[in-house]
Amino acid sequence: MAKKKKKTASNTLEIQNAAKTMLANIRFASVDSPMQSIVLTSAVPNEGKTTTTIELAKAIASAGNSVLLVEADMRRRSAASILGVHAAHGAYAVMSHALTLQEAVVSAGAPNFYFLDTEPNIPNPADLLSSRAYAKLVDDACDAYDYVLFDTPPVGTFVDAAILSRLLDGVILVVKIGGAKRDEILTAYDQLQKAEANIIGACATFCEGTGSEYYYAYYNKDNQRVDPEKEARRARKKGSSTGNTDPVSAPATPAVPRGPRRQAPVAQQGAQQGRAQTAQQQAAQQAQGRSNRAGMAQGVHGAQAQAAQNQRAAQQVQNTVNPVSNSQSWKKSAVAAGVQQARRSNTPRIDRSQGRRH
Repeated sequence: MAKKKKKTASNTLEIQNAAKTMLANIRFASVDSPMQSIVLTSAVPNEGKTTTTIELAKAIASAGNSVLLVEADMRRRSAASILGVHAAHGAYAVMSHALTLQEAVVSAGAPNFYFLDTEPNIPNPADLLSSRAYAKLVDDACDAYDYVLFDTPPVGTFVDAAILSRLLDGVILVVKIGGAKRDEILTAYDQLQKAEANIIGACATFCEGTGSEYYYAYYNKDNQRVDPEKEARRARKKGSSTGNTDPVSAPATPAVPRGPRRQAPVAQQGAQQGRAQTAQQQAAQQAQGRSNRAGMAQGVHGAQAQAAQNQRAAQQVQNTVNPVSNSQSWKKSAVAAGVQQARRSNTPRIDRSQGRRH
């Protein structure tokens, strides 16, 4: 039951917001020449034009402007029953000068919102709407109120809306989603164009709602957004944190004295330990890399030292072999020198001065 009431309130707020949006669009469409008198009609019956007219009037009244809703459907009156008002007289009494406009108008139950009914069983409504008396009624109403809205019968069935549209500033065509057929809507549009009506636009009705609680939460408690579901979740969370499911009777949590140093939470300590281990691993990897590079450099230096040592050893071996070969060569030279000396000693020497040999 509570959920149904909540959904109804949400739908009502959505409708009100849609009416305010339509009013804003009307004002945007007539910035240079503001529209004061507007006809609302439809292509076929039961499209929601009367409800749309009433909601638009409420939006205008809530904006601080005075608005008069005129019952112009003289064949099937329904605005008075929807509003819940009863008027003893109507538009015909004003046109026949039996009453003034202010005497025939009644309050619609909201500030700045007024209603002018029409008498039942009026013959030839089209002729009455085409009369000079009704044109004067329209002028008097526009002089007395900021906005004047006319709820008319379907233009696809009767010509009342087309006739009245020649006297007013604009026309809004109400279309029910899944209601009137495309050809019926086009016929109604052509009928209004033939009457040289200023068609402001179309208003779609019976649209599927969003199903959310946005409007209900937003337009609540002095224009402050308060979501009941979020408030309930916040209360449950607060009760669970204090160990009590009742957020009203839950005692206040005593303040914990702060020590000289703030202890890090367990998760934070674990994160710090993880970062320390990661830093140690990186340092170990860097040290291992330096060790590997040092080992490689040492290996290169060792190889160079070994090569130098091998070169010195080879040089020593060569030096060891060379003296032997040198000594043998010396011996050979000495032998050769001795042989040559012996030859010279055995060869007789000639004394040229005396011409004889010794």
